[in-house]
Amino acid sequence: MTHDEFPTDEPAVVTCGLPYANGDLHVGHLRSIVSGDAFARALGSLGQETAFVCGTDMHGTPVALNAADADTDPESYASAYHEQFAETFPQFNVDFDHYGTTHDETNVDLTQSFVRSWLDEEYVFEREIQVAWDANEDQPLPDRYVEGTCPYCGETARGDECDDGCQRHLEPGEIEDPVSTLTGNPAEYRTREHEFLRLSEFQEYLSGFLDRLDGTDNARNQPREWVEGELDDLCITRDMDWGIDYPGDGEEDLVLYVWVDAPIEYVAATKQYSEQSAFDWERAWQFDGETRPGTQWEDDWTDDGGELIHVIGQDIIQHHTVFWPAMLRGAGYNEPRAVMACGFVNLAGDAFSTSRNRAVWADDYLDAGFHPDLFRYQIVTGSEFTADVNFSWETLQERTNNDLVGVLGNFLYRSLLFAHRNFDGTPDADVSDEVRGEIAEATDAVRAAVNDYSVRGLGEAPVDLARFGNEYIQRNEPWKLTDDDPERAAQVIRDCVQLAKACAVLMQPVLPGKAERLWEQLGEDGSVHGTALDDALVAPPATFDEPTELFDEIEDETVEELTAQLEARVEAATDTHESEADEESTVTDLEPLADDRISFDEFQDLDLRVGEIQTAEGIEGADDLARLEVDIGHETRQIVAGIKQLHDLDALPGSRVVVVANLEKTELFGIESNGMVLAAGEQADLLTTHDDAVPGTKVR
Repeated sequence: MTHDEFPTDEPAVVTCGLPYANGDLHVGHLRSIVSGDAFARALGSLGQETAFVCGTDMHGTPVALNAADADTDPESYASAYHEQFAETFPQFNVDFDHYGTTHDETNVDLTQSFVRSWLDEEYVFEREIQVAWDANEDQPLPDRYVEGTCPYCGETARGDECDDGCQRHLEPGEIEDPVSTLTGNPAEYRTREHEFLRLSEFQEYLSGFLDRLDGTDNARNQPREWVEGELDDLCITRDMDWGIDYPGDGEEDLVLYVWVDAPIEYVAATKQYSEQSAFDWERAWQFDGETRPGTQWEDDWTDDGGELIHVIGQDIIQHHTVFWPAMLRGAGYNEPRAVMACGFVNLAGDAFSTSRNRAVWADDYLDAGFHPDLFRYQIVTGSEFTADVNFSWETLQERTNNDLVGVLGNFLYRSLLFAHRNFDGTPDADVSDEVRGEIAEATDAVRAAVNDYSVRGLGEAPVDLARFGNEYIQRNEPWKLTDDDPERAAQVIRDCVQLAKACAVLMQPVLPGKAERLWEQLGEDGSVHGTALDDALVAPPATFDEPTELFDEIEDETVEELTAQLEARVEAATDTHESEADEESTVTDLEPLADDRISFDEFQDLDLRVGEIQTAEGIEGADDLARLEVDIGHETRQIVAGIKQLHDLDALPGSRVVVVANLEKTELFGIESNGMVLAAGEQADLLTTHDDAVPGTKVR
C-alpha cells in the first residue's frame, strides 16, 4: 500500500459493505454499491489496475431465525437472497469483477486461516462471559434478540449494538435491563466460555492507522473515541449452529462472529477473481513485513501491497476502521489505504422505515422503467458523500430534467446532429486551444475527484463540461457561420464533437450505460469502458450516423402516479402497524408518570424561552446530531439536538421552538451546545407555540 497519488504501480481493490441476506434491497442499500462501482470505474480510467469485489453476507442470527420461521434451512434462505442480489446489481449497471458469498469454500478456508494465525501469535484468549438466556424457551439468546439499555448513552439498544443511540458496538453482557424479544420476559445471563481477539494489543497500531488513513473524514474521526479510550477485546465466537466453525481445539460447538468472516470475504472474492484473471490477489492483500502490534509503524513501513479501498455506509465505520485493520494486522496482511463512509438515504427528508414500507425498493425503481443511470446520477450527486441524501420521485425528476436532459443531453444532441447534417460527422479541423484547455481541466477534475475520494465530483464532471459546451456553441452560433464563414463553422463544430467525446469518457464511471450509447453514436470502435481519461482528446471518427437524444424528460404525470402509489403503500402499512400496536398496547406502554413531584419554585427555576431556528445542519460523523442556531430574543444560541434523522433540516429555519435557556453548556462531537430544544416522543416532535410568540418570550 502507498499513499501516492492515483494511479500507482500497485494493484487496487475496491470493495463495498456486504449486503445482508435477510431482506430485499431498497435504494438506500444501493448508495455505497453504486458509489463503489463508480469509484472503481474511475480508478480504471486513470490507468490503475483495479479489482471491484463484494459478496453476500450469509451468516448471523437473523438469517438463522428467519429461516426457521420460513420453515427452511439457513443456507437455502440466504442463497435465495444472494441470487436476488446478484441479479439486481447489474440492472443498476453495477459491474463487480467478482461477487461471492461468505459461505463459499474460499471464504471459509481463508477465515479459519486468519483465526489460526491469531492463535499462533497468541492474539486469541478464552474468557468466561455472561450469555443471555431465555428461561421460558430454555435456549440461548443471540445478541440481536436481546433488547435493553445502552450502558454508554442510555438509549434503547440491541445486545450487540446501540443502533438507536451512540452506534457503539456492545459486547455480550454489557447491555442493561436485558429483555428477550422472543417472549418479552427479562433475559437471564449464564456463564459460558468464549474466544476473544486481543484487540487492546493493537491500540497503538490502530491510532497510527487512523492518522494515515485516507478516505472520508467521518471514517477517521468517528472511531477515535474507541481507539483512544479503553479499547475492549473483541468476542469472536457465538453460540450458534449457522456460521463458520471456530477452528480452535475443543470448541466445536462455537461459530465465528459474523463480523469476523464478513470482511474476510473481501480477500476471498479477490482471490476468486484472480483465479479467473491475471490480477495478483496476494500482491494486493498480503503484507511482506514481519511486523507485530506494539512496534512502531515508521520503523517497519513498506510500500508493498495494494491499494485497498472500502466504500461503506456510515453505520459500519467502527467495523472497518477498528476490527478489520486489527484482524488484517494480526494475520500479516496489508492494511486498508482508504475507507469512504457515505451518509444514509432518506425519503423526502425522513428516514426509511422498512417496517412501514416507507422505502423505495430496488424493484420499485426497476418496475418504473427508468434507466439505471438516472438513479446512479441522482444518488451520487444529490449531496456530499458523507451527508444524507434525499431520494424521491420528485428529486429524480428534477435532477434528470435539469442536469441530464437540460444540460448534458441538450449539448450532445444539438452538437452531434449539427455535425452529422452539415459535415457527415467530425469536421476536418483542429481542436481549438480553448476547448483543448477545457477538456484538460475536466480530466484533471476527475483525477482530483478520485484522489479526494469525491464520488460526487465524478458525477458532476461531464455535466460541467457539457455546461461549458452549451455556452460555447451558443456564443459562437455555428448555424450563422455555415454560409458566411464555413471554415469557422467547421472549427466550432469540430470543437463540439471533441467535447462530446470527452463527455463520453467522463460519463462512464457514473453514467456507464449512457456513455456506451454515446460512444456508439460517435462511431467509436470497442467499448467506452476500456478508455483512459487521456482518450478524451483523441480525435473522434470522421463520420457517424444521425444521433438520437440520449435522455428523455420525466413527465409530471409519471411522478404524480409513482408518488401516489408510494404514499398509498406507506399509509396502508402504517395503518396496519398502528392497528397491531393498538391491539397489543395499553396505557402502560407510555413512560410512567414520575412519582417525585417538584415545587412551583423549582419549576420557575427553568428558563424556558421561545426561539426561532435560524440555521440547521447535520454534524459530520454524527448519525443523529444536528447543529442549530436559534434566536432566543436576547441572542442567538448554538444548540446541538438529536434530530438529524427525524427532520428535514433544510425546512427547519423559521420554525418557532421551545428552548431551555439556562441549561449548563455541554460539548457533543466537539461542538458546544448552549441550551436544549424541547421535543416529544421517539420521533422528536418539536414543541412550538400556537400563535406567533416572538423569540425570547418566556414560557410559563
